[in-house]
Amino acid sequence: MNIAGIIPLEQKAEYLRTLPAIRERCGRVHDLAKQGKLQYFDYHPEKEADVAAFCIEIMKRDYGTNFTSIEPHGRWRHLDAGVGRVLPGIIEWHAKDDALDTREITKRSIDLFIVSVLLDAGAGNQWIYHEKSSGLTFTRSEGLGVASIHMFNQGFFSSNPDQPFRVDAAGLAKVTVERVAEAMQVDSANPMVGLEGRTSLLTGLSDALKASPQFFGKEGRPGNMIDFLESESKVEADGTRVVPLSALWHTLIEGLNPIWPSRIQLAGKSLGDVWPCTVLAEPNQSEGDDLVAFHKLTSWLTYSLVEALQKVAKWKIEGLEDLTGLPEYRNGGLLVDLGVLTLKPGLLPIDPKSGLPKVAPSHPAIVEWRAMTVIELDRIADAIRTELGLSPEQLTLAQVLEGATWKGGREIAKQKRPDTNGPPIEIESDGTVF
Repeated sequence: MNIAGIIPLEQKAEYLRTLPAIRERCGRVHDLAKQGKLQYFDYHPEKEADVAAFCIEIMKRDYGTNFTSIEPHGRWRHLDAGVGRVLPGIIEWHAKDDALDTREITKRSIDLFIVSVLLDAGAGNQWIYHEKSSGLTFTRSEGLGVASIHMFNQGFFSSNPDQPFRVDAAGLAKVTVERVAEAMQVDSANPMVGLEGRTSLLTGLSDALKASPQFFGKEGRPGNMIDFLESESKVEADGTRVVPLSALWHTLIEGLNPIWPSRIQLAGKSLGDVWPCTVLAEPNQSEGDDLVAFHKLTSWLTYSLVEALQKVAKWKIEGLEDLTGLPEYRNGGLLVDLGVLTLKPGLLPIDPKSGLPKVAPSHPAIVEWRAMTVIELDRIADAIRTELGLSPEQLTLAQVLEGATWKGGREIAKQKRPDTNGPPIEIESDGTVF
């Protein structure tokens, strides 16, 4: 008996927007891969050892044996690309306002991290950002991060000219494609992929903030979510505030749901980064049983906000083990470039310029690729820990993503495709998924 078949669609829609649904649905695809039943990829588990070895070499090169010093995967790394900006920014806030307290600093940090993550979908191979203050040049995620922190500091997202260091619904409502292009130095000679899509996320954020005062307050400010999180928390005997990860996830998945393009719906509920997977489709199955959840940008935002809450507010977040690896092209590219996944020949269109397969994020091959990436990141992390004799507490998944797989995916791409440093499978990004 198919138990899932008797679950009401409303409950299934809610389930597909939870963290546990990501591993469970991706696990179904991975199980089929072990049986050789994927449509677009062949799976070679014996190559996982090569990935683990490649990652360990990078970790030893960059950290020696001090693996506990690896920072968690989060937007903070990109905001500090090249030179420190986050903590110096907090010092600058204090210099301008002696009465500034930890609560307001935490709110500002959340404001910054949210808009920065929403601007973080792939920018393409050609776009670059020149930082005038440092003279440095950045591309991709680092470029988007550095650009976003300068936009924040200049009051780009604030409606209050006397308080530039904030994000609010009224300020976001004034964001236009032209203003984003100017702030990110985009022109015909410096094109950015998905400019309209990432701009729509920002204007959509304005509407989302206004629609959920229970999370973001009457003024529609992302940082106001700390009031809701406090209501869901407990305080330990030593005064440490403990917040369940599920409360933060609920805030983001519910409060930000209106910003995502309406792709797949179930029971009238927009699911966000959830896609049908052809290999999960079966005759006479219940609606929604072929869907795979990823929620990549929400997960990336969660990782980023967890770090801000831990380091700025000094809060403890419980339940971090529910977070998954991020199903995006660096982590996934590592698996393809090192042979864990091989694309079956002749099934995808080839881009005449790059000579690489190129499809939309909705293509079933990308859904398979992303699903395999989620489970493989767990397996690679376990293999790395086993080789190094470390526990999950000593080397977290967030540290593996930062110091090993994401960095490894970028480095192997640079080796194999030095002209672009791009992934082995190109994605027609619209700025709202990757």
